[in-house]
Amino acid sequence: MNSVSKTFSLGEDWLTSGTAIAIANGKMKITLSEGSRKKINSSWRVVQNIVEKGHPVYGINTGFGPLCTTKISKEETTVLQTNILQSHSVGVGDPIDAEIAKLMLILKAQSLAKGFSGIAESTLDRIIWHIQHDAIPVVPAQGSVGASGDLAPLSHLFLPLIGLGKVVYQGETLDAASFLKKAKLSPLQLGPKEGLALINGTQFIAAHALKVVEKLHSCLTQADVISTMMIEGLQGSVKPFYEELHALRPYKGNIHVAKRVKQLLKGSEILEDHIDCERVQDPYSLRCIPQVHGASRNAWLHLKELLEVELNSVTDNPVIIDEELTISGGNFHGQPLALALDYACLAASEIGNISDRRIYLSLEGNSPGVPKLLMKDTGINSGYMILQYTTAALASENKGLCFPSSADSIPTSLGQEDHVSMGSIGGRKALQVIGNVEKILAIELLTAAQAFEFRKPMKSGPFLDEIHKEVRKKVPFAEKDRVFADDIEKGIEMIKNKTILKVLDKVSSEKNISLNTPYTNEFEVY
Repeated sequence: MNSVSKTFSLGEDWLTSGTAIAIANGKMKITLSEGSRKKINSSWRVVQNIVEKGHPVYGINTGFGPLCTTKISKEETTVLQTNILQSHSVGVGDPIDAEIAKLMLILKAQSLAKGFSGIAESTLDRIIWHIQHDAIPVVPAQGSVGASGDLAPLSHLFLPLIGLGKVVYQGETLDAASFLKKAKLSPLQLGPKEGLALINGTQFIAAHALKVVEKLHSCLTQADVISTMMIEGLQGSVKPFYEELHALRPYKGNIHVAKRVKQLLKGSEILEDHIDCERVQDPYSLRCIPQVHGASRNAWLHLKELLEVELNSVTDNPVIIDEELTISGGNFHGQPLALALDYACLAASEIGNISDRRIYLSLEGNSPGVPKLLMKDTGINSGYMILQYTTAALASENKGLCFPSSADSIPTSLGQEDHVSMGSIGGRKALQVIGNVEKILAIELLTAAQAFEFRKPMKSGPFLDEIHKEVRKKVPFAEKDRVFADDIEKGIEMIKNKTILKVLDKVSSEKNISLNTPYTNEFEVY
């Protein structure tokens, strides 16, 4: 585990995407301040008073959904909360990644710590214990429609609190009873409102959105660099990246990408070698990199900004405002993130789409000095031809996955929940698309490096030269056919490990060259 540098105060500090991921990765501790504890206890007492007085309040002493008019006796309120966790644990499919499940715990703890949910302090302390000790519940991926919150996945997430479900703990997947015995803990007895507070909310959607923000950011940044290497390999023009052009259409993403590409090309001998060539303009996949990559960056920024609101919101129902006011509303509805996730999914797909076009372009043999199929001795060798088949397949698969989940709504709960967001499906789907984009970018990295090789002995700028050297440490230049699947796997590993970004940081530090733009801070994960 990484050394911890800071402590985050749940319910009081402002949670960002980067902070949530840092907590999940063990780089930041969490605590619950006395101020938050007072708010939590105050809200909890309001719930106890409601139960004592017997006035019907949704979810506290009534049934749920279509049973909202069914009065529950004081004696049965605790049974109701246990039953709701059991009855709503209907998830199916493979378990979600443990990191996403841990993010769900973190996001729910942040929401509950605001003190508007009526939960007991001891229950929140147990959730925090799970986070601190990496005791991560097993949560099936399918079953949420993204309104009334993520009921099914959140139910599975909190089953271990009452001694049910499964937990990954100290390298083992244990049933809850075995886990509690190993951890020397006892199951909790949930009080009025607690079960509903635990399972009502958007934490499944938001946790997936967090990973979308993190992984898409990595793809966007690496796509800018890889495409710039392809520009060098195919002797593309630098003029489409001039700030004078983008000042006339000043989208943040476009300006950021254009400036980054120019910075990466600075000092390039390759660029100088063809500055007065007769080619008038490049195909769109090179010339329109700022417009296409930039548009996807703008979509990413939109999701990040909306997600930050969500991470610091109370999304369960009902909410306890004070002794006089309890509101049954719709803060659990996932629509704000559902729409943005579909937008981000499309933005990710487009990065893969234009990357595939650049790969195809590199195979045509229309750039001086670069042979057809990126190999001199073809005929007996197929060169890099078939790698583009794979990117075509991945890009096409992504197009099919881009149908917006939020465009669909199926009524549930006997019509009480008659419009749902499907944001849970959108979040899962966006991550699937991004996974395909990582593979496409890995193949573009290999083809760009191969094209780049034909420009030797000329040098590029310091960034691209060092990145090319790093690629060659893992994947040698191809003079004849070989099992390219092995190369692709190494490329994917470099993309996932952010090898390119690490080289950028190293060169920037060693040579004291900044890659910042006016919008760098906005386009980072904080």
